[in-house]
Amino acid sequence: MAGSSDRVADPATDPELACPTSAVVDIVFSRWTTPILWTLHTHGRQRFVELERRIGAITPKVLTQRLRQLERDGMVVRTYHPEVPPRVEYEITDLGRSLAPLFAHLTGWAATHLDQVEKARLAYDTDPSR
Repeated sequence: MAGSSDRVADPATDPELACPTSAVVDIVFSRWTTPILWTLHTHGRQRFVELERRIGAITPKVLTQRLRQLERDGMVVRTYHPEVPPRVEYEITDLGRSLAPLFAHLTGWAATHLDQVEKARLAYDTDPSR
């Protein structure tokens, strides 16, 4: 009996294959990716505790997971310095920096449209027919 894993995905019917940006969205717009990349882009190379302090609400466990994923994706480079005590630094890569125009465009969109989003939400939430 053939399972669903035996089928070949069809780009015409598989939403993930039909929309090539879904992989980018998964990489770039995960919950903590944007603040991490923005912080490294703005403040340069940093140690873990510096990142944690600048980002604020992120837990050490989540920061570690996101940094590992960003390193795997080529967005961040981790440098280990074998000193006493050991020192680890994180830095955004050229690939990570290449996202700056995308973030700038999204910032412009937000400045122009977020007030419209808030009005739409308010209208939706206060609509008595809902």
